[in-house]
Amino acid sequence: MTSQALREARKYEEASEKLIKEEERPLFHLAARTGWMNDPNGFSYYKGQYHMFYQYHPYDAHWGPMHWGHAVSRDLLHWDYLPAALAPDEFYDMDGCFSGSALELPDGRQLLMYTGVVRERQRNGGACEVQTQCLAVGDGVDYEKYEQNPVLSEKDLPEGASRFDFRDPKMWRKADGTYCAVIGNRPVDGSGQILLCTSEDGFHWQYRKVFAANNNRFGKMWECPDFFELDGKGVLIVSPQDMLPQGFEYHNGNGTLCLIGEYDEETDSFAEQHNQSIDYGIDFYAPQTILTQDGRRIMIGWMQNWDTCAIRIPEDKWFGQMSLPRELSIKNGRLYQKPIRELEEMRRDRVEYREVFVTDTINLEGIRGRKADIELTIRPADEQKLYRKFAVRFAQNAQYQTSVSFRPQENILKIDRKFSGSRRAVIHQRRSRVKSENGHLKLRMILDRFSVEIFVNDGEQVMSATIQTAPEADGISFFADGEVKMDIVKYALE
Repeated sequence: MTSQALREARKYEEASEKLIKEEERPLFHLAARTGWMNDPNGFSYYKGQYHMFYQYHPYDAHWGPMHWGHAVSRDLLHWDYLPAALAPDEFYDMDGCFSGSALELPDGRQLLMYTGVVRERQRNGGACEVQTQCLAVGDGVDYEKYEQNPVLSEKDLPEGASRFDFRDPKMWRKADGTYCAVIGNRPVDGSGQILLCTSEDGFHWQYRKVFAANNNRFGKMWECPDFFELDGKGVLIVSPQDMLPQGFEYHNGNGTLCLIGEYDEETDSFAEQHNQSIDYGIDFYAPQTILTQDGRRIMIGWMQNWDTCAIRIPEDKWFGQMSLPRELSIKNGRLYQKPIRELEEMRRDRVEYREVFVTDTINLEGIRGRKADIELTIRPADEQKLYRKFAVRFAQNAQYQTSVSFRPQENILKIDRKFSGSRRAVIHQRRSRVKSENGHLKLRMILDRFSVEIFVNDGEQVMSATIQTAPEADGISFFADGEVKMDIVKYALE
């Protein structure tokens, strides 16, 4: 039975979305139906469609009591909104239905597992959030909370584990039919750890072991874990809070971490071998993955950064969007990401230039737009003479621009949006060290109305950023300090 809180949220979102014009939203990135969106939740395939739930505050374009928004898609690029799936309406989740996951049960129902939050007054007058794991079961539209919630609480935690930082369960079902979930937690040392919990039936859960421990290496609390096997390796992705930079890795404070290693399914043991950032741009957090029907591992993250949420216009009716879905692979101990191949079906109006000589600022006929797929290859015009800098400026008019620039002497790629319309002195740029031999670099830039995602060297690295500039600013120009040869293929996306 639908609670009053959920009925009200559904009624409100249905009325409010009518106030948002189609062109005020991204074209092919999922955004909040209305109000606020953060982490992707319950990314799953069910009844012939992809389902994406998300952290959601329908009543305001700022974070508030968390609901679960809901949308479905057949290609992961064109989304239809469904009614909100969960509202904070029970004694164990009255202050929020936090992040979680979804899968299909053998009986054909869809199971959601999420973190229930209750604020508890502390002796010092402050409040802390007690976090437990809860279930809901449904048919793809309506979900009923399990009568024995919560299914995991402080009584299930190992000694010293925090009941205030115990969240974001990611479930999967093993070949033998049993269920596993990795859950973020904070141990006594104040850093992060990932707990493994198991279940025979999906409803009765128990703590099994510490699956991975931070030991204060990568930030503090580890949020939003996901674990999967890919190309013969085990892959654990988490979003650590309060990270410190390590060279050109981990610059986002609240950032993303990919650990690649060996996984033993018999003992459920994971041994780390490699670590890296997932995204080197400004806006990316809390990714979740899915295995598609044709066997691809696809990842979507929240294309935002907690420290840049002030970059917005007060009258915005929605805030928060998801990243482009990315196909994942592992090469030489590194996570590679490529835009989902379905995006190529949206390509129109191919424009191509070869061997373009760039030595100052140039514009090219037919190269403009804010919904575009652009492939760029650059190199020195003279292999004996390295250029000093190359830049692409886009979302550009007389007043605004966002740029991506490359300095080959340091192999540094930088995204810069300080002239994109922000009225706040927050993060406007991010630099990343990339692989380049003698100034040769390959970039693929995906522009949607309010974002750019830059895939470097066929997915070796990605840099994502949201942009607030009005979509009418659609100029694209190229700049070189020195002499550059450039090949470019540009498609409009529709």
